[in-house]
Amino acid sequence: MQNTLNSIIEPTLLLDEKRCRRNIERMAAKAKAHNIPLRPHFKTHQSHEVGEWFRDYGVDRIAVSSLRMAAYFAEAGWQNIINAFPTNIREIHRINEIATQTQLNLVVEDLATLQFLEKELSHQVGIFVKADTGYHRTGLRPEDFDLIDQLLEYATGASKLQLKGFLAHAGHSYSARGKEEIAQIHQSHLNTFQLYHDRYDGRYPDLVYSAGDTPTCSVMDNFPGISEMRPGNFVFYDLSQWDIGSCELEDIAVAMACPVVAKHPARHEIIVYGGGVHFSKDRRSHPNGTTYYGMLANWENGGWTVNPQNACLKSLSQEHGVVAANEELLEKTKVGDILCFLPIHSCMTANLMKRYMTLKGDWLSMMSYP
Repeated sequence: MQNTLNSIIEPTLLLDEKRCRRNIERMAAKAKAHNIPLRPHFKTHQSHEVGEWFRDYGVDRIAVSSLRMAAYFAEAGWQNIINAFPTNIREIHRINEIATQTQLNLVVEDLATLQFLEKELSHQVGIFVKADTGYHRTGLRPEDFDLIDQLLEYATGASKLQLKGFLAHAGHSYSARGKEEIAQIHQSHLNTFQLYHDRYDGRYPDLVYSAGDTPTCSVMDNFPGISEMRPGNFVFYDLSQWDIGSCELEDIAVAMACPVVAKHPARHEIIVYGGGVHFSKDRRSHPNGTTYYGMLANWENGGWTVNPQNACLKSLSQEHGVVAANEELLEKTKVGDILCFLPIHSCMTANLMKRYMTLKGDWLSMMSYP
């Protein structure tokens, strides 16, 4: 591992394959225990190489967050994909192209989108109606039965649309503080799905109820009425998930390696090459009451460990990261050293960095843009 660190010359996102696989295995085992297929959301890692690890644990269906991402993973051989984002009809040519390669499933929440798809599609696609189970970002409210009835009836009668079911994301669980709040959000989520079960299962007996967010899927152990689990961030986890209570620090599978470029002992600060364009500017409140953007990792036995009392990134600008350092850290850290930090939000950090270095020094690719 030390040789790997010595090879780093700029901000580099490190990936611990052992931790990552352990996270995948644990979630796959939970889904299997509840007899629910796991459909992981691949927006977190965006890598066909990491995606292959999921196959080792029986995963055969995935979710993505864009049609570009759907195309990327269809080319990698995934044969059942949900684009878990409201359908952008301006991408109809991309939709038609992807649908020739895989079972493509789209998310809708209005009749005009369904009518456009029925007219313009050249291949059949699956349709999930987006349900709002409390996040209030997008989706239909539980009481929007008139519109939901229209969507289900239209999709059922269309020749190029195959009604699949309902899709929901309890994204407000990311604002929870502790397992009790996660449990409350989870129950509200289940209650909404139960309304749909009661109203529609008799008329549409094969509906799929697709649900997923990392906090509830990690913490809860009851999933009545859910047909498939769709978490994403769990593959890496991050400090936000630790703060929520979804994981332990030792579950976090990525860390940002940053060169030290300056020291300011009088201010008790170390400056690293690693800023908002690398980490994003997501932040959390530290147990000591301060705001922080990443937590220092300790290198031990070819990997990292983290203590909640470790030094933190206290501010970020575009390229700079400022570390709040005590005397001991200032004394042992030299300009040119590599310091590594767990990220607040691994999805955003990975999206910015575009590739990973494993602890063995190998590079793993991510989806790229032309």
